[in-house]
Amino acid sequence: MTTGRFTSFLLALTLATGALADKTTQVTPITAVQGERGPVTNLPMPRYVSLKAKEANVRRGPSLSHRIDWVFQRRDMPLRVVSEYGNWRRVVDREGMGGWVHYSLISGKRTVIIDEDLLVIRSQPNDTATEVAMLELGVIADLGECGTDWCRLRAGGYRGWAPKEALFGVGASEVRD
Repeated sequence: MTTGRFTSFLLALTLATGALADKTTQVTPITAVQGERGPVTNLPMPRYVSLKAKEANVRRGPSLSHRIDWVFQRRDMPLRVVSEYGNWRRVVDREGMGGWVHYSLISGKRTVIIDEDLLVIRSQPNDTATEVAMLELGVIADLGECGTDWCRLRAGGYRGWAPKEALFGVGASEVRD
């Protein structure tokens, strides 16, 4: 009898709060911030940052009490910030894996990961320019200016231009000076 009243109360509470509204319109934190500004930093969302620390715990939720799912172990690795909550940022790496990291572990320094094996970087932003170097898959490079199709990179003492579609860490429509 008590269980029946409790169930009725929960059902009434659920209906009153609208929790049983159309489930197909459910919005997740990741899609809620697309094309907007972060509620904490007022910076564009999503955006790219890099890992400042040698190691960063990636947690299931935005607090120290949440479980650590894994540890990022690559300084300067580019990450995509997709959500903010207080001092925590939800980030995603190039493989789509992510979680919550403390803001002190990330930097606004822009880097990219080479997503194409033996990517040729060139002296000018065009396919016929002189080859400067070849970068292996997974190399992290500092990101410079970007046009509509090419970005200027610096890695291993070399500087040159690479096609934007071969990089993780820069938006497809992003232009940088």
